[in-house]
Amino acid sequence: MNRKTLALPAIAGLLAPLLAACGSDTSGASGGSDIVVGTTDRFASSAESPAPFDPAYAYDSGVWNVLRQTVQTLTRIPRGGGRPVPDAASQCQFTDRLSQSYRCLLREDLVFSDGKPVTARDVKYSIERVLAIKSDNGASGLLSTIDTIEAKGYHEVVFHLKTPDATFPYKLATPVAGIVSSDKYGATELREGFQVDGSGPYTMRPHVRDGRLVGVAFTRNPRYKGDVKVRNESVELRTFDNADAMAKALKAGDIDMMTRTLEPEQIKEFENDRQEGIKLTEVPGLEIRYLAFNTKAPVVKDKAVRQAIAALVDRDRITSNVYGQTARPLYSLIPSTIVTHSSSFFNKYGEPSREKAAALLREAHIDTPVELTLHYTTDHYGAATAKEFAALRDQLNESGLFDVTVKGSEWSEFRPAQKRGDYAVYGLGWFPDFPDPDNYIAPFLDADNFLNTPYVNEEARERLIPASRREADRAAADPSFQRLQDIVAEDVPFLPLWQGKQYVASRDTLSGVEWALNTSSDLQLWELGRGIA
Repeated sequence: MNRKTLALPAIAGLLAPLLAACGSDTSGASGGSDIVVGTTDRFASSAESPAPFDPAYAYDSGVWNVLRQTVQTLTRIPRGGGRPVPDAASQCQFTDRLSQSYRCLLREDLVFSDGKPVTARDVKYSIERVLAIKSDNGASGLLSTIDTIEAKGYHEVVFHLKTPDATFPYKLATPVAGIVSSDKYGATELREGFQVDGSGPYTMRPHVRDGRLVGVAFTRNPRYKGDVKVRNESVELRTFDNADAMAKALKAGDIDMMTRTLEPEQIKEFENDRQEGIKLTEVPGLEIRYLAFNTKAPVVKDKAVRQAIAALVDRDRITSNVYGQTARPLYSLIPSTIVTHSSSFFNKYGEPSREKAAALLREAHIDTPVELTLHYTTDHYGAATAKEFAALRDQLNESGLFDVTVKGSEWSEFRPAQKRGDYAVYGLGWFPDFPDPDNYIAPFLDADNFLNTPYVNEEARERLIPASRREADRAAADPSFQRLQDIVAEDVPFLPLWQGKQYVASRDTLSGVEWALNTSSDLQLWELGRGIA
């Protein structure tokens, strides 16, 4: 979830710290923490997902924001964004002009929270186990350019890449590259349950009920050595069933800050009806929402069906009627606030048009109305998702060209079914691993992508994505990204809908809120404190 200055000279100034977190139900947390942060993210362990917090498996913003507090990475994104800086490492750099060999030196006397030394062998072990396990959740795809890893002595580690990859330092700052101990994490199997152990700023104690995480007690790790300055001794992350319950706890003073997901109505309330002792902080967001298509499913296998949907969807109506000022229409997988953005969908389809959609279906000899189901998750992005999908259904059905139903399910059911290919059309959101255009393209179009999508475009995989990664000056990669966006608009394996703003509501006695989320929506609990920062 982080970046570089290369693609983002404009982004660095546009973005302020962002916030993301996790969720479930209100009880069972530690009770003695000085600072309490609320979230509606859900964390569950199941037969389908027995190891939700293993870095080799985890690939979700909420889960990553637990890992970031406890598992250390070689590099990290600094407080205000920009190029990665060393964290577990004392220094890191490319050793060649091709961006194909990357060397890091570990800090002296680095240890895990249990006192065991952290060595170059631990780094090699940690990342090689991710590649060996190759979870179907897609996290290992971020490290797919690694060829071999050398552990030289106690402190030096060298990554040899298969192909040039200027984004590699940013990938090492993500939890998939977290350093773990072989004593607690097996080389070829996932660590089940909710416990996380590492060398990060905090140790953690999970609070679990009925297979769900209901809270996490984070305690400052006295053995931590790294780039972070920890401004508190403990933080409790408490989960809630819904945003209303979380807001009630904030107003009552039971929690100090509420993170995602605030509902649009709550944001409007906090903004227009100022509550005593509570402040609302807006931070620029890089979240996007989109529809995805299983291009092997018979109902949407023909490109004309997907193109017809693209020609009908009215993004302006969805954002204004459902999300108000908290979202704006998006016509590419790459957000408009990233410099290589192109409104490729608008360029191809223009304003919503029944006539254009009907012509596409007629020319492809598709019988109408086309019957299909839109699937969405009921508990992962907030209650407004149901309204959004009802609006999409109504728009498509009003045309007479489609007969659409919608079906919602909890994330614990939705995500496994989506990965299996059970859904022909489904909705998801994306928070960037790092705000470079590569991270809005490769996770969707490259091999081993996190959606397990059957869609393959050889030009994208074999030529354009590798070409874009060769450019250390990310602006020079613009032609590749322009073409990639046009390919998505033509084939419509994904249909971008909107990009969102992010908000944090907090008690006014809490400091550091503006830094509690960085430019990539990474939760940074160490920034929080009491009184004046």
